[in-house]
Amino acid sequence: MIRMPLASASLLAIAIALAGCGEGKDDKAAAPQAQAPAASTAAAPGAVDEAAAQAVVKHYAEMVHAVYSDSLSTAKQLQTAIDAFLAKPNDETLKAAKDAWVASRVPYLQSEAFRFGNTIIDDWEGQVNAWPLDEGLIDYVDKSYEHALGNPAANANIIANPEIQVGEDKVDVKEITPEKLASLNELGGSEANVATGYHAIEFLLWGQDLNGTGPGAGNRPASDYLEGQGATGGHNDRRRAYLKAVTDLLVSDLEEMVGNWAPNVADNYRASLEAEPVKDGLRKMLFGMGSLSLGELAGERMKVSLEANSPEDEHDCFSDNTHWSHFYDAKGIRNVYLGEYIRPDGSKVSGPSLSSLVAKVDPATDATLKADLQDTEAKIQVIVDHALKGEHYDQLIAADNAAGNQVVRDAIAALVKQTGAIEQAAGKLGIDNLNPDTADHEF
Repeated sequence: MIRMPLASASLLAIAIALAGCGEGKDDKAAAPQAQAPAASTAAAPGAVDEAAAQAVVKHYAEMVHAVYSDSLSTAKQLQTAIDAFLAKPNDETLKAAKDAWVASRVPYLQSEAFRFGNTIIDDWEGQVNAWPLDEGLIDYVDKSYEHALGNPAANANIIANPEIQVGEDKVDVKEITPEKLASLNELGGSEANVATGYHAIEFLLWGQDLNGTGPGAGNRPASDYLEGQGATGGHNDRRRAYLKAVTDLLVSDLEEMVGNWAPNVADNYRASLEAEPVKDGLRKMLFGMGSLSLGELAGERMKVSLEANSPEDEHDCFSDNTHWSHFYDAKGIRNVYLGEYIRPDGSKVSGPSLSSLVAKVDPATDATLKADLQDTEAKIQVIVDHALKGEHYDQLIAADNAAGNQVVRDAIAALVKQTGAIEQAAGKLGIDNLNPDTADHEF
């Protein structure tokens, strides 16, 4: 989702009572309070060894490159699976394509902690992972479909129409190419018009989830991609072209980002980051952690859907993969702090970390943040555990599911608490007024 403007109020002294994410609800629960570090005889705040800090920034760049490289390799595996599905559309090849999509999300979601501190990523991300989307822009939808208010292209149905009407304008979509699809994002000025990225692919594979807050994900038949006898859905040649083009675009977008972070390139983004004053690099790392933790994950991805009891606002709403998307977002935040990342092949990237810098200045602050990061992961693991037992995120946020609501509320509280600890850690490194992005949410 495209971010809202940055808030200016610091969260350094978070002392909130997270009164259930929906205002006016009776089942409100107080959030744990951010704890100030215990008294310490460690070095004064800001007394950071320059060489050690530079090593941390350099390792961060190495880790970013590894995560995007894995995102690219798994996207290519998705591309191969989709090509096989289009060559022979059936239940087996469709399931393989869906499994490849889910696998491709694992490294990519761990990249989202890099977004907010690095504008080159945040400006690029909308074409890759924007959500929620008005699926009626892309393909047929059920008559019960409710689109975003004021979206002039909410029912354009690119797949059915070689020319679409957007307000008073007609848009030629006769040729479905990666370039054409990229040009249609935010068509008519609506952020709900998302034509590309992981979620467009997700919709094309799963179709709409018409189960509301009940069990079940989207159930698009493989026959929507058949040609000739047995075909369903209509305009299958264009649907096939769309799925192929949008997947190819995802791969090329990820290739671009891998290049931005490649080592030993004199004029790419990584080189400029490593050449900046070291405190700027540390700020970007911590700001990315705090902003994903607070405004994006606790706010946009959890608080919004819980307050509205709305499965339309869950992150992976077509596939019911939301539990894993939240888990790996949180994992990515922890990765940045600890300087470690587990690759899809099981190998581990590790090196100089923010944690090591903070521990040298104030061990208690480091211990507090590590404990908070671990607690957040545990709270989101509860969401995963419910899903693995058949109760998915869209069921947890149902209006009549008080126990499920509390599971989500507990995860939000943990994210808010850890954001306070992130700010305290930043302060120990001499980075004041971190001001993580709240996305205009109040906690």
